[in-house]
Amino acid sequence: MTNTRVLIIGGTGVFGKRLAAHLADVDGINLIVSSRSQAKAEQLATYLNQNTEKSHVRGIALDHAKNLAAQLNNLQPFAVIDCSGPFQTANYDSARAILGSGAHLIDLADARDYLAGFAINLGHLAVKNGVSAMTGASSTPTLSTCVTNHIAAHWKRVDSIDICITPGGKSEVGQSVIAAILSYAGKSIPIWRDGKRDNAIGWTTSQSVVIPKLGKRRVALVETYDAEYLGNQFKVKSRISFSAGLESRIEQFGVETLAQLRKRKLIGDLSPLIPLLLRARKVTRLATSDCGGMMVKISGLDAQGVFCIATWSLVASNDHGPNIPILPAAAALQNLRDGIVPKGAMLSHQQVALPQILAQMAPYEIDTETNYAKIDDSIFETYLSPKTYQTLPRAVQDFHAQTAAPVWTGRADIETGNHLIAKVAMRLFGFPAAGSNVPVKVRVDRFLNYHGHPRERWTRIFSDSIMSSVLSHQKDGEFTETFGPFTFVLGITATPKGIEMPVKKWRLGRIPLPLALAPQSQARENQDEHGRFRFDVRLSLPLVGLMVHYKGWLAPQT
Repeated sequence: MTNTRVLIIGGTGVFGKRLAAHLADVDGINLIVSSRSQAKAEQLATYLNQNTEKSHVRGIALDHAKNLAAQLNNLQPFAVIDCSGPFQTANYDSARAILGSGAHLIDLADARDYLAGFAINLGHLAVKNGVSAMTGASSTPTLSTCVTNHIAAHWKRVDSIDICITPGGKSEVGQSVIAAILSYAGKSIPIWRDGKRDNAIGWTTSQSVVIPKLGKRRVALVETYDAEYLGNQFKVKSRISFSAGLESRIEQFGVETLAQLRKRKLIGDLSPLIPLLLRARKVTRLATSDCGGMMVKISGLDAQGVFCIATWSLVASNDHGPNIPILPAAAALQNLRDGIVPKGAMLSHQQVALPQILAQMAPYEIDTETNYAKIDDSIFETYLSPKTYQTLPRAVQDFHAQTAAPVWTGRADIETGNHLIAKVAMRLFGFPAAGSNVPVKVRVDRFLNYHGHPRERWTRIFSDSIMSSVLSHQKDGEFTETFGPFTFVLGITATPKGIEMPVKKWRLGRIPLPLALAPQSQARENQDEHGRFRFDVRLSLPLVGLMVHYKGWLAPQT
């Protein structure tokens, strides 16, 4: 292979210098690293030339915002890799100059708007100049999409995709990364919910996740292109979430707090805080590690039509995590050098496969694994004998089956108690307000808990009221439903007419509570004359009376 001249824009940044080190020892590459500072660029080039066997690195001063076309005409690179960031505020001027010079382009963009408009804005120019332009060659959307393709390309149905990234706290974080985070913290970001694009507020919805061989980390919703892109590509029936987390609890809490303040319009532009946050990291990172991770969890019906939860995870040690975002770009460059990338502008995952990215990980302490959990029966199918389950009305079987649709919609009539306890319970548990013919949506999320046991999370949405609970079939045979700190043991009676679920026991945490004080539950499920799933739930308290009574019908969301 002939020598290939490659220019890295932003070559002395956090990711640029790691990509330069990665490429410096590759046969046949003459590398040019650029920076706004000539001294920084030359210092990095000298270091790489002294510490790699095959290195041919030159450092130059270059400001891609000023007269880039003329500088490219002098350099005549085969390819330009843009690591400058943040792309949340970038336009396509630099990309147009690069393509106009006759060079191929690869960038590490992760900004939603930039990625969404890349092909339509640059495709014609790339074809006209006979070059290729690949965007998003980073952890998102290329690595995350390649993982999803690798796992679910032949699945019959994808219900959910949950992606999270959490770097090691000791890893270097540049100004562009902080700027990208603050650009959408507390602002509306696109997500995928109930089978379509929706919106949420960045960094305000957080949860704990457990990444295999890494442990528990806190993550929050962030802005990516993955949500709407993967949603359309895989026709995801329920949700796609992309979350990121900072290992330092102080840093995580700080960003979430800023997001909440911005959401409530108590604070505006967050960019003036960037220098302060960078200085604060010198202290907050002291109690963190050099280990980070990434996880992609996909649920749905696999190629055989069996419900499956697939988990792909990555753990990077010894501060090798920051190399992960640059490896898709290295794989894309290899394909460019091999001449297998078509002319035009595209997302880089369209020309890069997961095994190619994994091959680039070989020099680093990065481990990946994929686990599949296939679950034939739902918790209701397991609790009831197969013979009994099959006697249920078809609509009830369809709703509770492991292969059931994850989102159901319908209508409900709601009656509520007028006493103080009913009003407090409405606020505490999310009970809906009274009304007739109220729109209702039920999300059924089938998942495994930390111990690998199947669970179902039911989220009931009545107009604007949200009521959520977790149902499980315990090893001791009990069937439970948990609302916050309260767990109710249900007695399930199944007949050809439907299901009844009275409360048999209840407890607060692990503390048993008197059955005489338990809410009286009359919960019934059956099938109506239209063949639809029908529910009728009445909750009341002894000596107090009605709390809430809701009844209606549901059908799979189309």
